[in-house]
Amino acid sequence: MKARTFVTILLITPLLTINSASADWNTMLNDLKDAGKTLLPGEQANSNSLDSGTLVSGLKEALNVGSQRAIDRISQTDGYLGNPEIRIPLPPQVEKVGNLLRQVGMSEMADEFQTSINRAAEEAAPEATSIIVDAIQRMTISDARNILNGPENAATQYFREQTSGRLTELFRPSIKNSLDQVGSTRYYNQLSDRVANVPVVGQELNVDLPDYVTEQALNGLFTMLAMEEKKIRENPAARTTELLKTVFGQQ
Repeated sequence: MKARTFVTILLITPLLTINSASADWNTMLNDLKDAGKTLLPGEQANSNSLDSGTLVSGLKEALNVGSQRAIDRISQTDGYLGNPEIRIPLPPQVEKVGNLLRQVGMSEMADEFQTSINRAAEEAAPEATSIIVDAIQRMTISDARNILNGPENAATQYFREQTSGRLTELFRPSIKNSLDQVGSTRYYNQLSDRVANVPVVGQELNVDLPDYVTEQALNGLFTMLAMEEKKIRENPAARTTELLKTVFGQQ
């Protein structure tokens, strides 16, 4: 790689970092493209000559931006509840008796219970940031090349493999605490008692609530990460630039 190309990367990186708190994938790439044109007019980057250090650095910048945006979205009020793609449904044991609950006047309680478990996930979501960032920082050259040249969810698959265990360990106590705070545990216990007294059912619900919500919350997180990843891979305008091809490889 020519010396001035390397200097370009060094000059571009701070621009990405400054905007990373609020930018999405497409904004980040446009900043990268514009910075490259401004600093080195007329020069085109060559993906074939891209050195490994630059490849990894470019990918890490992109993943930092995309993952932070995904986490910010699900951490907001209605981040889960208001998004049909990741809204946490009632546990299957509760859903099975959903119609019955409504018939015996427990519709509002069931709805409040569902709202509360989604609120618990929204409160716990920011806990994922440190683990996701750590996984990005530990990324190897081989990991980076596999992601850049892989399918549209290759980065998300990497995150699942590298972070699922640690995220579960971190999320579960946080979820449990949130469930207690937002009233989910109380709603669940009330529902269980009421259902047990309904002749047609006649038994208590049997749900490990923290485990269920933790699993659903992480599924939602990975879904949002995959959506952010897909945006950058499918953006037509960005995909046609040489600089994007340098950072993300030939798609």
